Amino acid sequence: MAQDVLCEVNNCTFWAQGNKCSADQIYVVSHTGKKADTSKETDCQTFEASNL
Repeated sequence: MAQDVLCEVNNCTFWAQGNKCSADQIYVVSHTGKKADTSKETDCQTFEASNL
């Protein structure tokens, strides 16, 4: 398992100082079914917009 998950989306509820993700779990999905060939074909479904 990854020790650190980095994220630059600072309006996410799980964004922490140092561009770290503080979510307990990360859920990534593919736009193209069960397989992706590039990162552009994926999305982080863990994202939740913060109220800040």
